[in-house]
Order: sequence, then structure tokens, then C-alpha cells
Amino acid sequence: MSIDLTILIIILGCAVVTFIPRIIPFIVVRNLKLPVIVTKWLLFIPICIFTALIVDSIIMDGESLFSIDWKVLAAIIPTLMIALWTKSLSVTVIVGIVCMATVRYLF
Repeated sequence: MSIDLTILIIILGCAVVTFIPRIIPFIVVRNLKLPVIVTKWLLFIPICIFTALIVDSIIMDGESLFSIDWKVLAAIIPTLMIALWTKSLSVTVIVGIVCMATVRYLF
């Protein structure tokens, strides 16, 4: 298998463009003292992202206005319970992946 130089440059360029906006804010903010209100506001971001991902996954497109994907709900419930119990992102992600894989395998 050969890799075309143009494709390699495109992949590396995409990696740099993706890497920069994810790392630069951490480098800039690391040495700054943020106001308390900003710090409190930033605490809500993870739960907002998690909620958006969950709602997007569980609501299906269909004939009705609101329909639930029961397979996804079957994986979300144990994952949410583990997240609340352990409060560990790594454990939660692993349990979520295992639950979704199990649901997809069984159904």
C-alpha cells in the first residue's frame, strides 16, 4: 500500500487544524485567574454536552413527532447509573461502550 504525498499532507493539515483550537485555550487559560462566575459557568459545560449527545441519540426520526430508540435507552440507563455512582469519566465511557455493544449484539 502506498501513500500519496498529497493525501499525507492533507491528513497532517487536518490534524493541526483540529489540534490547535483544542489545545490553545488550555495553554492560554492555564496561567490566568478566571473570575468565579466564569469558573461556575464552565462547570455546566460537560453536563450540557452530555445531555445534547444523549437527547440526540435517544430521539428517532419517524412518522410521529417524538419517538424513542429503546435500544439506546437500554444502554443509557446502566451507563447513567454508573456515571452517578462512580463519577469517573473513564469508567462511564467504558460501561457505555460495553452496554451499547451488548445491546447491538443482542438486538
